[in-house]
Amino acid sequence: MEKSWLSKVLPNDEYKEKRILYFIAESAVILAILLLIFALINNYSLYGNSTTGTTALLSLGFLIAYPLIRHTLSGIGYTEVTNEKRYHKEIKAIFNRSLTTLVLILITHTLMAGIPSNVTEIFDLIGPAFFISLVVFMISYISLKKSFKKNRELLDD
Repeated sequence: MEKSWLSKVLPNDEYKEKRILYFIAESAVILAILLLIFALINNYSLYGNSTTGTTALLSLGFLIAYPLIRHTLSGIGYTEVTNEKRYHKEIKAIFNRSLTTLVLILITHTLMAGIPSNVTEIFDLIGPAFFISLVVFMISYISLKKSFKKNRELLDD
C-alpha cells in the first residue's frame, strides 16, 4: 500500500492492514448510502424535525463502530495467541487495560469536573466509567476469543 496518513495508524502486518482497509471501505459505502437516504427523506419533510448535529454524531459513531465491530469479530486481533498459556496471559493483559481505562476516566473526570460532593455525583462518575471499561474489556475479550479459535483452526490444518 502506498504510504499515506492512514498507513500511520494501520498495523504493520499486511494481512491485518488489508482487512481493516476493507472494513473501513465497507463502512464508508454504507454510511454514504444512509446519508443519501437521510437527505432524500429530510428533503421531502417525511422525517420530521431532525437536527444535523445528531445526524453527524450518529454518522461518526457508525464510522468508528463498524470497523471496530468487524475487526473484533473477524479474529485477526491476536494473531500470536496459539496456546492456552498465551491465551490466559492475554486475558490478564486485557483486564489490566480495562482497569487502566477505568482509572484514567475517573482521574480525568475528577480533574475536569472536580471531586464529587455527594453520592449522586459519585454514581454519575463511576457508572459511565465502569460501563466504558466493561465495553473495552468485552470488545477485547471477544476479539481474543475469536482470534484464539481461528488460530487454533489454522494450526490444525
